[in-house]
Amino acid sequence: MKIVIANDSHFKYAEVICETIAESAKVRGTGIAKRTPEYIQKRLHNGNAIIALDGDKFAGFCYIEVWGHEKFVANSGLIVHPDYRNQGLAKKIKKEIFELSRSKFPNAKIFGITTGLAVMKMNYELGYKPVTFSELTTDPEFWKGCQTCKNFDILTRTEQKMCLCTGMLYDPETKAKEAQKEPKEKLNSKAFQRLKSIKESLFLNKKTK
Repeated sequence: MKIVIANDSHFKYAEVICETIAESAKVRGTGIAKRTPEYIQKRLHNGNAIIALDGDKFAGFCYIEVWGHEKFVANSGLIVHPDYRNQGLAKKIKKEIFELSRSKFPNAKIFGITTGLAVMKMNYELGYKPVTFSELTTDPEFWKGCQTCKNFDILTRTEQKMCLCTGMLYDPETKAKEAQKEPKEKLNSKAFQRLKSIKESLFLNKKTK
């Protein structure tokens, strides 16, 4: 298994990447922003993506989006092909895309929004913290990407203040200060589960009324 920084030679995988993202959304029944092969190819061309390959077979992927004149970056589209799940590959890809983000954009705040508990756990272990949407980028193009998510109406109803997704943020300046203090608290996975359950109860119940 090779996990490498993607480039133009990986254009041929753009279609299967988009298909895998779409199929994963159907299986999980959760909202996810759709992406086109052209959109993915642009990230490959810019070297803003990590791809996992088993020989020539696609295994996994994640890419970087840059917002607010490089003040913010997001690690998006984390996906593992069904043939390679439950092997710890997602965590390896997540770590590689995080390190690539820190290398290319050392002063940027790294953020993400997700409904997945596994992704929340991976983010926390990398140093992210749950935050309100107001602490994330205000770039309208980022939020425009949520329009293809089935939960977009919730984001609209709350005036972009919250949704079923949880916002998580890695602030390099804050982490540098924390590194001089006490070690990070142990992860409490149940807290993420409670947060997700509360949001689903609040927003989905309103939607059905």
